[in-house]
Amino acid sequence: MVNRQCNILESAQFGDPTTGLFAMRIHFASEGISHDAAILEKEFSPLANRFQMNWSLCDSGYRPRVLILMSAQDHCLHDLLYRYGIGELKIEIPAVISNHRAARELATSHDIPFLHWPVSAGDRPKDELVVDEVVVEDEAVDFLVLARYMQILSKNVCEYLPARIINIHHSFLPGFKGASPYAQAFERGVKLIGATAHYVTPDLDEGPIIEQDVLRVDHATPPEVLAEIGRDVEKVVLARAVRYQAEQRIVLNGTKTVVFR
Repeated sequence: MVNRQCNILESAQFGDPTTGLFAMRIHFASEGISHDAAILEKEFSPLANRFQMNWSLCDSGYRPRVLILMSAQDHCLHDLLYRYGIGELKIEIPAVISNHRAARELATSHDIPFLHWPVSAGDRPKDELVVDEVVVEDEAVDFLVLARYMQILSKNVCEYLPARIINIHHSFLPGFKGASPYAQAFERGVKLIGATAHYVTPDLDEGPIIEQDVLRVDHATPPEVLAEIGRDVEKVVLARAVRYQAEQRIVLNGTKTVVFR
């Protein structure tokens, strides 16, 4: 750092005694000098190889390209596009893809292309076509966000994009499955409403957790209000997870994650 006239702006580290992982994230900046990332990588590689590091170097000014998939519920999409529009989420969104048409006007109002991608039984999985045509051919998408996308991604897609697909869902799972989780939760008298953002893997809803949050409710909270609270928590949790991913703050640690907030 000193030889390249760079200052450390932020440094965080964590050692996990159960997995043996030592993770570190360093954010540094140069003093009025422009550095070529490829040259810095070449200069650091010998040291990294010596200590068998799994590492990467990222330009903090780079805005990752994020493809958003969603279905009928659009609350998470509304929130992401708002944060994107005001510059809170420093990402680029090349397209919004949905198996419903309802969000077309919302996407286009932000000058973002909208692709209607219906899923029909018996066809080749449409999510594989998304990856083939948008991700592979364009080679321009850094990660995917499932903003309440109510379709199961194929094993091929999950394995093609490890730790590059983020999903959001209510935190009742594996309990209260199906189309009416909040009605089920009301019948059981739940006292907490939460949401979980995690990486997508071939094992449904069992990928490494990135972010979670909860809000307290009581016996008088009806199912429709439980659902409203759930939507609010989902929006916040998903936005945090997207920001952590965009800012390279997440390190995989086996079946879990280290998140340098």
